[in-house]
This record gives sequence, C-alpha cells and structure tokens, in this order.
Amino acid sequence: MLFHSDPKLLKFFRVKPHSLFRLATIVATISMLSACATHTTTPEPAEVEELVIQTQSIEDVSVSVGILTGDQAIAQFGADLSDEDLQAVWLRIDNQSDQKLWLLVAALDPHYYSADEAAFLFRDETNDEELDELRQRFRNLSIRYLLPANDVNEGFLLVPLAEGGRYVNVQLAGYERLLKFGFAVPLPDGDFDYERLHPEEIYAGQELPDLEIDQFREWLEALPCCTADSDGDEGGDPLNLAIIGEPDDLLTALSRSGWSFTHRITLRTIQRVIGSAISGNEYPVAPVSALYTFDRKQDIALQRARTTIAQRNHMRLWLAPVTVLGKSVWVGQVSRDIGVKFTSKSATLTTHVIDPAVDEAREYVLQSLLTHSAVARFGFVRAMEPSTSEDPNTNLMDDPYFTEGLRLVVLLADEPVSPERARNLHWEEAEGPIAPVQTIVPTTEN
Repeated sequence: MLFHSDPKLLKFFRVKPHSLFRLATIVATISMLSACATHTTTPEPAEVEELVIQTQSIEDVSVSVGILTGDQAIAQFGADLSDEDLQAVWLRIDNQSDQKLWLLVAALDPHYYSADEAAFLFRDETNDEELDELRQRFRNLSIRYLLPANDVNEGFLLVPLAEGGRYVNVQLAGYERLLKFGFAVPLPDGDFDYERLHPEEIYAGQELPDLEIDQFREWLEALPCCTADSDGDEGGDPLNLAIIGEPDDLLTALSRSGWSFTHRITLRTIQRVIGSAISGNEYPVAPVSALYTFDRKQDIALQRARTTIAQRNHMRLWLAPVTVLGKSVWVGQVSRDIGVKFTSKSATLTTHVIDPAVDEAREYVLQSLLTHSAVARFGFVRAMEPSTSEDPNTNLMDDPYFTEGLRLVVLLADEPVSPERARNLHWEEAEGPIAPVQTIVPTTEN
C-alpha cells in the first residue's frame, strides 16, 4: 500500500559510509559479490533487504519493480551510487507468453546509464583492478533487454537519482504487441509528506455523502474561493482545482504526469531550503508552505521543479469530506513559482513569488494529465469573481494575481484515455490562461 511505508525504510537517501563498521560491511559485501561471475547469479528479490516490490500483470506477462535505497545499493553493487547521482531500479519480468519480448529501456528513462558507463563514474576512487571488478559486477547485475518466451528475467537498470520516488514506465514490445506497465514507487527518507498521509484516518467514523456529478458541481461552487492561513484568514491563493480519484490512483496519475513528491517542513529541510535559496541550487522536492482548507493544512503537496529552487509548479491537495461516484475527492490549489524572496511570515524564512497569471498553472495541471492519458472527464466551475492584471487580487504573501475565477475539475481515468476521448463536462467555458487580444498582422507598404 503506497501510504504505509515500513518505518525501517525511513532513512536518508545519501547515507555516507563514514564508520569503520560500515566500511568493513562494504568490503565484505564486495568480496561476496565479486564471486558472482554470470548473469544467473543476479540476486533474488528476497536477497535485497527490505526492498519494497510492486507487481502488475497483463495476460501472460508479469512485471515486478522496486527501487534500491542508498544502503541497499551499496550492499548490491559494492559502491555508493548516490555519490554519482545514480539510482538502481530492480525489475523482474516473467514472460510466460509464447513469443520473445524486448524491454524498451528508453521508455523507462531516456537518460539511463549502461553498466560500463556507470562503472566509469567511479574511476577516480578505484584502481584499475577494482574498476574492472566493479564494471563486471555492474554488468552481471544488469537487466537483459531481450526477454525469451516462457522465461523469467531480472536485474537492475541504472538511472539518474530521483528523490522521493519516481514513476517507473515499463514497456515490453513483441511482434504486433506492446505491453505497458506503470508504477508510482515512493522512496521515503523520513521527511516526505506522503509518509504521514493516511487517508482512511482523516474522516474516520464519519459517513461521507456520495454525490452524483451534477451534485458535485453545486458542492464545489459553494466552497470558499481561496485557501486560508492558520488563523482562518481566507486571503490565500485560490482553490482552483478538484480531482476525483482514489489516493493510489491520484499519486500514480500525477507521478506519471511528471509531478514529484514533496518534503515536509522540518529543521533539516529548512536548512536545505535556505542553502538552496542562497546558492540557487536545485532542490526538486523542496517543502511547500502550509495553507489551510477544511480547517487543516494540506494533506499532501506535489511539484514540478526546474533546475533552481526559485522556479516550479506546485500544488496543495486536501481530501474532501465527500465522495463522487464512490471515489475520493481532492480539493487543491496550484500555482507557478517564478522567484524566491525572504520573509518573516514563513517558517522557512523564505517564500516563493507566484506567477500572477494563476490560471496558467491550473491549465498546466489539466494538460499534464491529458497528455499522459489520465483524464476521463474534466470541466470548470465558478470559484470566485474574476480579477484582472490592472486590478489584481493579492495572496497572504502580498503577491498579486489575476484569474478568470474558474475551478478545474478532473475525473481520473481508470484505464488510459487518449486526450481526444476525454469528455468535457461543459459546465463553464474557460477562456484559457491568456485573455484574447486583438491580433496585429504586420503589413508591408508598396
């Protein structure tokens, strides 16, 4: 279950082997693994301590996926992959069909590393003999791309390091056949907000009303326009989003669409935020400050970050006290960050400056989900009075914003739905994030 991680897994990603005990353990592990000479010695999943595995099946083919933590990678590879910003994805593919299949590794991650390429990254900290051993070990542990009929294949694919988790897209190609498997794999380190998300506990003991879709429209239109602060001041960013879907389906759809998990605000993450703000370094899972709806701060936040902490799309989501068509409802706020400023109003002493055209971020959510075939139905409801760039609203951090005042509604698809087949509910018609303007066509005088 995505939201019930083993507490033993709550550890730092970038654990460094500083102690003599750890060093002795690594040396012993290297010696043991060095004896492995063929691909058939690739470890069974049970030998990967505490590896969290997800499995899916389509007809006669099953795929299992797990991602190694930093310590697990040291035990398996005899090297700290995180030192080189690498991550090991473990795959087990049981092909019980009567035809061979090919693993499309570029679909999983177009920036994957070959075994020799990854080993070469460690050249400065190993001698020639050690590098040869490491290279052979990486080769032995690698997943094979050709999957024979009626055979089981397993191994690792090395990809760029991603904090918090990643969407693992496994595609298998055969003759006139393409099988697609998708896994949202969390990687807890103790600081991610999803580690404390227990949806079943939020409204425990309450019988939530289950609404039809048109009833849901009326319920949404009656919500407050905006988020609030801890004192109940509703002058926050607009509540411009509602997503219908079960928790696992929600995080899978957003993860597949490129949204990343987010750290909570802790002393450790505050220090990292401040350091990144000063240096301009990347922090792709940086915390999102608390805003309030339903008398509590957001249940979970996600983001799509750029290479600097100053720029990202981010959303806050709250589990709503209703269901629609028997499914959970998430009310949200999404905006685009375009800069960072220091402020005493934030626990991190910093805050982001938002793009004043907040409808742009709302549209981005819809398009990111549509392009990844995650939308069954969508529509817009009235959320607040429109505002303009000439007469904008302001949020709790005194940033101006303007909007056409609509709230996006998305019903997640149970199965992939191509964008042209997603149904528009036609409740309110959105003009889009950029208001229509008169087109000026340049002319040339004779």
